[in-house]
Amino acid sequence: MTYLLALDQGTSSSRTIVFDVRGTIVAQAQQELPQIYPRPGYVEHDPMQIWGTQLATAREVLAKAGISAAQITSLGITNQRETTIVWNRTTGQPIHNALVWQDRRAEPACAALRAQGHADTIQRKTGLLIDAYFSATKLQWLLDNVAGARAAAERGELAFGTVDTWLVWQLTQGQRHVTDVSNASRTMLFNVHSNQWDDELLALLNIPRSLMPEVLPSASDFGNTAPDVLGAPIHIGGMAGDQQSALFGQACFQPGMAKNTYGTGCFLLMHTGQHFQTSHNGLLTTSAAQASAQPQFALEGSVFVGGAVVQWLRDGLRAIEHSGQVQQLAESVPDSGGVMMVPAFTGLGAPYWKPDARGTITGITRGTTIAHIARAALESIAFQSAALLQAMSRDAIAAGSLPVSELRVDGGACVNNLLMQFQADLLGIPVVRPACVETTALGAAYLAGLSSGVFANTDEIASLWKADRRFLPTQSSARAQELMQAWDHAVRQTTA
Repeated sequence: MTYLLALDQGTSSSRTIVFDVRGTIVAQAQQELPQIYPRPGYVEHDPMQIWGTQLATAREVLAKAGISAAQITSLGITNQRETTIVWNRTTGQPIHNALVWQDRRAEPACAALRAQGHADTIQRKTGLLIDAYFSATKLQWLLDNVAGARAAAERGELAFGTVDTWLVWQLTQGQRHVTDVSNASRTMLFNVHSNQWDDELLALLNIPRSLMPEVLPSASDFGNTAPDVLGAPIHIGGMAGDQQSALFGQACFQPGMAKNTYGTGCFLLMHTGQHFQTSHNGLLTTSAAQASAQPQFALEGSVFVGGAVVQWLRDGLRAIEHSGQVQQLAESVPDSGGVMMVPAFTGLGAPYWKPDARGTITGITRGTTIAHIARAALESIAFQSAALLQAMSRDAIAAGSLPVSELRVDGGACVNNLLMQFQADLLGIPVVRPACVETTALGAAYLAGLSSGVFANTDEIASLWKADRRFLPTQSSARAQELMQAWDHAVRQTTA
C-alpha cells in the first residue's frame, strides 16, 4: 500500500492523518493547542507547543495505523495562516510567542498605512486589504517591540515564518527555510503576480529581506524530514494554507467552484483560475494552491468567529458541556425567537472589515432562553457565510461570470445538519457535504501525492471526490431575503 501523511496544524488543535491513495482516512490523531490571551485583542500560541503537539500526533498516528515512516510516500502540511513566528537561526528558539491570525495588536500600524494612502498599492500587488489579520504588521510589531529583535534581524540572525515554515524548519532540523505561494500570499508582503517577495512592501514596513523564507509552488520538493523525527526520512511534497488546501481537497479546480470551511472561523473561497480578480465587495484575492509555477487565484471571504461561537457557548456561557450538544439545544426551540447574535469577538471580517466591532445579542425578550441564544449563535455562522457568498456573487456577475451554483462545505461544524440546512435556505443553492469532511488535510495529502507521482494530475484527484449529502433549499427566496435583512440590521446595530 501507498500512504500519504498530512500534518494539519490548526488554531485550536494539531492533528495528523494517514490517507491511502483513494483519499480514505486510515488513522488520525489530534491534540488540543492551548490559546494564550495576554490582554483583550491579543491572541498568542507557544511555537514550541505548536511543534510539540504536531510531532506527538504524527508519531501517534503512525502507531495507530500500524505503519512505519518508511511506508509513507510523501508528507503534506496544511496550517493556520497568517500566524507569525520569528526565531533565531542558530538556536532555533522563538523570540516571542506566535502572534495568531486573530490577534489585533497591529491595528494602529494598519491605520497608519491606510492614512498614508498605501491601500491601493497593497491591494494591487497582494490582493489583500490592509488589516492586522495578515502577517506583515505582526512581523513589524515583533521587530519593534521585542528587545534586540530589529538589530538581530538586520544582522541576518533571525528567520520569519508562518506555521508551515516553522514546521518544516523543525521537521528538517533547520535545513530548510521555505513556504509555499498560498501561505506567502497571506503575509501582505508577497506579490502574487510575480510570486516573489515584494521589495517595495518590505521597505515600506522596514522588514529585512533576510528574514523571509524561500517560496515554492504548493506541490514541490520542500525537503525531507530528519531521520530521527519520525523514524525514517519522509519526503515533504505538499504545503498549503488551510483554506487553499481545503479548496484543493474539495477538488475545486475550475473557475466558479467554491467551498466554505466551518472551523474556528469560516472561510469561503471561489476559484478564479489564472484570473486575478479584484473584489469591489470587501473580499480578498488570494493565491490558490498551485502545482506549478503558473499562478492560480481565488476570491476569499473570511469570518473571524465561526465555530468559535460554539466554544464560547461552552466555555464562556457554560450553556453546554461539550460542543456536540449545541445542535440538540438549538433544536429544542423552533427558531431563535427573534434573537440575533453578531459574534464580533475580534472585530468583523469580510465583507464588513470593522476591526473595532464587538459582539452583540439583540432581540432578547422575557421569553428568551439559553436555547434561543444557542440557536442564534449557530445561525450567526450561516448568516455571516451567506453575506460572503452574496458579495462573491456580485463580484462574479460584475466580472461577467456566473454566480456560484452550489457550495461545497467542510470543517468541524459542517457535520451539524441544522446549520447546513439553514445555510442552504439562506443561500437558495445546494450545500454539498463531501464523504470526507477532512478536506483541509486531504488537500495537503493530494498536493504531496501530486509532487511525488502518486497522482498523475488534478483530473485523477477530482475523480476521487464524493458527496455525502446534499442540502437543498426548503424556504422561499422572499423568506431568505427577509432573514438577511434582519441580519444586516443586527450588523448595523453592532457597528453603529
